[in-house]
Amino acid sequence: MYANIIIDISHEKVDKVFQYRIPKELEGRVVVGSQVEIPFGASNRLRKGYVVAVTETAEYDTGRMKEIAGIVARSVTAESRLIRLAWWMKERYGSTMNQALKTVLPVKQKIRPKENRFIRRLITAQEAREAAKEAGEKHYQARQRLFTALADMEEIPYQMAVNQMRLSASTLKPLAEKGIIALESETIFRNPQVRGQGERQRVCLNQGQAAVVADFVSRYDAGIRETALLYGVTGSGKTEVYMEIIDHVLREGRQVIVLIPEIALTYQTVLRFYGRFGSQVSIINSRMSAGERYDQFERAKNGQVRIIIGPRSALFTPFPDLGLIIMDEEHETAYKSEISPRYHGREVAGYLAAMTKASLILGSATPSLEAYTRALKGEYRLYTLKERAKKDSHMAAVRVVDLREELKDGNKSIFSRCLREAMEQRLKSGEQTMLFMNRRGYANFVSCRSCGEAIRCPHCDVTLTFHYGQKLVCHYCGHERKVPDRCPACGSPYIAGFGTGTQKIEELTGKMFPKARILRMDMDTTSKKDSHEEILSAFAQGRADILIGTQMIVKGHDFPNVTLVGVLAADLSLYTSDFRCGERTFQLLTQAAGRAGRDELAGEVIIQTYNPEHYSIACAAGQDYEGFYHKEMVYRQVLGYPPSCELMAVMASCGSEEELETAMKALGKWVSEALNVREIQVIGPAQATVYKVNDIYRKILYLKHENYDILIKLKNHLDEQYRLAPWRNHVTVQFDFA
Repeated sequence: MYANIIIDISHEKVDKVFQYRIPKELEGRVVVGSQVEIPFGASNRLRKGYVVAVTETAEYDTGRMKEIAGIVARSVTAESRLIRLAWWMKERYGSTMNQALKTVLPVKQKIRPKENRFIRRLITAQEAREAAKEAGEKHYQARQRLFTALADMEEIPYQMAVNQMRLSASTLKPLAEKGIIALESETIFRNPQVRGQGERQRVCLNQGQAAVVADFVSRYDAGIRETALLYGVTGSGKTEVYMEIIDHVLREGRQVIVLIPEIALTYQTVLRFYGRFGSQVSIINSRMSAGERYDQFERAKNGQVRIIIGPRSALFTPFPDLGLIIMDEEHETAYKSEISPRYHGREVAGYLAAMTKASLILGSATPSLEAYTRALKGEYRLYTLKERAKKDSHMAAVRVVDLREELKDGNKSIFSRCLREAMEQRLKSGEQTMLFMNRRGYANFVSCRSCGEAIRCPHCDVTLTFHYGQKLVCHYCGHERKVPDRCPACGSPYIAGFGTGTQKIEELTGKMFPKARILRMDMDTTSKKDSHEEILSAFAQGRADILIGTQMIVKGHDFPNVTLVGVLAADLSLYTSDFRCGERTFQLLTQAAGRAGRDELAGEVIIQTYNPEHYSIACAAGQDYEGFYHKEMVYRQVLGYPPSCELMAVMASCGSEEELETAMKALGKWVSEALNVREIQVIGPAQATVYKVNDIYRKILYLKHENYDILIKLKNHLDEQYRLAPWRNHVTVQFDFA
């Protein structure tokens, strides 16, 4: 048996794998993830490495191959499991090992722990007074100050000793060596603050919730570790089910990861978990400082917290005995990484759960077609909650407004007449409204009315978005400029903004209802740390009547006083160049509709659209997931899109269009050389939806096949060829499985 080993994970060039022979006495004990000692280099100096593969195939002359010296004690640690996970991600998604390691070990650099240091006397108070007197006689003023203070206090803070008493290390070190004082420290963990109070009482589960918990727990106790899909309508109480199951897993002495797709969801979710589990809960998110993130991972590793809540990066929490992963809102695109390795959290969570003998629960009111298809095939265990958890809570009444008819009747406003009337009614009754518009900014773009030329980003192949304050912003690279007085193309002064974003909706709403208290939540208003929490907290406490926002406001939030949700432009996501656009639209509209009437007050949802007949909109209005699923699957099967077929995108990018063209021709040639399976369908190469971003040009080649493993082999072949290509230092190639 042979082991493939990476040597030093702190080194940048860790893609090089070295093969060693496994001695007979270690066979069966050396596994993927084991930390081993190996003779390395000409001097055969013993170094530590991690096993990333065990194989029966020798890759070079066994006569020259060295042997593993031994296994490091307690070698299968949380870190070694993460390194094994990184290797799997590298192989599956086509990244470098270094990129994978930086993903799974997000706090790779050592962050200095925050410490509380102090000086403790090891002599009596009387001895300290005598030492102070003796130091004074010898004119040792620093020692005199120290012993005088220690005569009154057993401990003094180190910072006070240095800053106020002007003591130095040269004064303290000799006294510590003689056993007169002790220099001690304790680590202070930077704990993210969560404001507000959680729900202290335990909720009584209804019959449907209790049945799900009972079945899961019985299978868990029987040693069955599987992936389950919890499909429950909005407001069906999935979080309460999660918490009951978590409580059981914690009693088994194991730990839990709870994944949520957006930072915006952290506030309410964490309050509920804090109320139930107290200090056992901690959070991870991208807005935390490096020090805070480091501390949470250390606390998890040391067993000081047992539940971590966060976005997809929380998957890589180094728990020593992980027992359960929960992936809430599993359908969300936020679980898909946009940088290499372009992994999906659902797949990585599945592999991690299998590796740690943990269970995985996927939860959603609108499951992804991939997850629901697997559940129907029996690959996942399917649980369903068809009714809302609260007896007095009913699904909101949904009205679809045809904006074409509004226009015929002379209403050119973004607000339909029935939406305006419904908002007036809510303001009078003291109830709250949420307005959803999935586009931020003031206007979509600014163009010239004379020549028709739109003002574009000089670095990207997109128009600039108009923001309040005469500012044009590129939402891809961040480029900003002032709105010009005249058209850059023809010199005309007739320049105007077209389209609508959340900023403009806020202004129009303020003009229509001048006394209304309005909050806006989008990428522009949530750029600062804790801004999500501040906005959501203010709205939850009733300090605003209307909340306007992008998709971050329609996911998972529970505001009992919200009785009206207005979807201002349901078509925005329907005609994007993505085969999942119908699915995305259905999910967004269903989630938005689920925000209304979540308590005793009846809810109403008004969906404004130019295409009320589209099945995504009609099914969302009827909260009919099964109906949508069957209609969408027909479309996927006819056109050969996932989940009926596997799809891999090969994306190349370069600052030079000529070099990019050379690379794409080479990729096409390598694909045709490797095509010994005729069923592989090749589409492209074609320009990416946005061809140029930040002065980088991008093209894509699509490959389809029913068998995922065939595409993996093709990916490996293309990756090998790419690494030998003369242009590889100028062209970036990435693989993405849809």
